[in-house]
Amino acid sequence: MGRVWRLGDNIDTDALAPGRFMHRPIEELAQNCLIDTAPDFAAQAAPGDVIVAGRNFGLGSSREQAAQALKMRGLQGVVATSFAGLFHRNAINLGLPVFTIVSGPLPEAGAEATLDVDAARLCHAGGDLVLEPIPDFLIEMIRDGGLVPHLEKRLAGEGRR
Repeated sequence: MGRVWRLGDNIDTDALAPGRFMHRPIEELAQNCLIDTAPDFAAQAAPGDVIVAGRNFGLGSSREQAAQALKMRGLQGVVATSFAGLFHRNAINLGLPVFTIVSGPLPEAGAEATLDVDAARLCHAGGDLVLEPIPDFLIEMIRDGGLVPHLEKRLAGEGRR
């Protein structure tokens, strides 16, 4: 369970991974994620928190550090009305759950919530937010930590036969 961070539409990768921090270690970049858009997030986001956003989350450049910074913060995941395609795929490849909202009551900012990846639901005091399910093979990849760890695990398994 974690706290909900509500964000609006068109949160771009420059907000998620500000250019002035791109030359620094990913840990420092992650600590400055959304610093110009949501300064409280940069200062207070904690492992287990979840972002609930509007349309076109992650638009802009294809920098994978945007998704990596959110994962580094330990978020349960991101749920949004829609995602930019490159961000969505980068997030999945890095092992960050990202779900598109289907229906249900949106949680208030600061509410406690749990992202149920298997059931594709964001559970909060106001009810369940129904999310579009992620295919099982991608859930497995997310659980393995992303594409690279998933492939390493599969290749190691094939080598033992």
